[in-house]
Amino acid sequence: MAAMTISTLAHKGGVGVETIRYYQRRGLVAVPDNAGGGVRRYGEDDLRRLRFIRQAQAAGFTLEEIGELLALDATGDRDRARALAGARIAALDAKISELDQARTALRRLAYDCAASDGPCPILMAFEGGGCA
Repeated sequence: MAAMTISTLAHKGGVGVETIRYYQRRGLVAVPDNAGGGVRRYGEDDLRRLRFIRQAQAAGFTLEEIGELLALDATGDRDRARALAGARIAALDAKISELDQARTALRRLAYDCAASDGPCPILMAFEGGGCA
């Protein structure tokens, strides 16, 4: 593939140009030299890196963790990569549990609301500072 401008890289990576610039400021994506008339050109490796970042974000990793994963990719430290994945799984499990509890509480409020002729339990719960 021929060298890409930042807008082409952004389009192929499914992000905006400003997102790439943000990743560059964070040190996640390199800023290429602008040899060739002042236009910076990006290659396939940049696109692969951008896609890696997006996939890692979709898995719930923070940009700091993604930076560490990118560094681990260069060293092949699979133990540390597994540890980071394990920590991410534990955080996701905690979030799932929290969301499950919220769903259960909201279902109970919806049931109570349907069965009640008085003030709406849903609105009362939110006015009271909680829905449990």
